[in-house]
Amino acid sequence: MPRSQRNDNFIDKTFTIVADILLRIIPMAPGEKEAFTYYRDGVMSAQSEGEYAEALQNYYEAMRLETDPYDRSYILYNIGLVHTSNGEHTKALEYYFQALERNPSLPQALNNTALICHYRGEQAIRQGDPETAEAWFDQAAEYWEQAIALAPGNYIEAQNWLKITGRFVE
Repeated sequence: MPRSQRNDNFIDKTFTIVADILLRIIPMAPGEKEAFTYYRDGVMSAQSEGEYAEALQNYYEAMRLETDPYDRSYILYNIGLVHTSNGEHTKALEYYFQALERNPSLPQALNNTALICHYRGEQAIRQGDPETAEAWFDQAAEYWEQAIALAPGNYIEAQNWLKITGRFVE
């Protein structure tokens, strides 16, 4: 049974209905429609049910079919999300960077990259390596500054962290 027929909560059903309507009314080439269907199914399985392997299969298939760089950036970003959820931060970063290559105005990819850098900084502190921690925190600050510049009201906690640590550049 297709994923779109298995969703149980209201938000997921609403998203699926709207996506299905858009697929019918927006003129798209058959390959684009198929790519969007795989993307939608990947989002639904990753977000709703935590079935990350299935989500990745759908995203990889969407990548195979999708040709638009902007749309590919969102697919790559979502692949990064799945790897982040699985604790595979190096792989996640690879996909966030690929997403940003195609769409430099993707603040959520910048934010998630910053989060991983910040996490690695915290790990370095726990391991007793403050120099490495500072380097990771500085890297996180750079990505957060870029994300904040693109979406000023979206990353308040990051802005506060930047101010508290003296890393905020106005």
